[in-house]
Amino acid sequence: MRLRISSLTLAVGAVAVCACSGPLNNQQGYMPEQPIAYSHALHAGLYEMDCQYCHFGAEKSRHAGVPPSSVCMNCHSQVKMGSLEIQKLASYVENNQPIPWVRVHRLPDHAFFDHSSHVVAGGLICQECHGPVETMVRVWQQETMTMGWCLDCHRKTLQEKKPAPVPLAWMEPGTKPVQRELNPPTDCSACHR
Repeated sequence: MRLRISSLTLAVGAVAVCACSGPLNNQQGYMPEQPIAYSHALHAGLYEMDCQYCHFGAEKSRHAGVPPSSVCMNCHSQVKMGSLEIQKLASYVENNQPIPWVRVHRLPDHAFFDHSSHVVAGGLICQECHGPVETMVRVWQQETMTMGWCLDCHRKTLQEKKPAPVPLAWMEPGTKPVQRELNPPTDCSACHR
């Protein structure tokens, strides 16, 4: 009986390891159709709008966030109001409904990721993980977003001993900006809490 339980435990463990080491949750190239045809190439590219104007949670929170329609209406209550896409936007606003955007980048539930630690503490720009979003008419997932891909970046950063400025929020008032060495974790508990 013990041999059967041990064999079953090994088999379940092997399946779990194989499932986690394969392309689980790899949606590289995923480009869903959105309810409103929003062009990042136009807004972030041509008009050079900062990513964090819309995704304002990236510096402060675990999630970058999807902007509320009121952010869109800051401009579009005056600009291109006759456009079919802006009329769709206005309809969501008038009916007090959120826009049902389709999420493009998704990590598994068992992986903890914090945008603020990468953007603020790590000094990363959005394109390092999301690709050249400012050229995308319709956003797609550029990278694999797998555990191996994340670990490769952490290990490369450790090898290169990249310096980064200490975020102002971490500094004592009146002190001068300094550089610190980035030290991204590679242990399991950093992302699997």
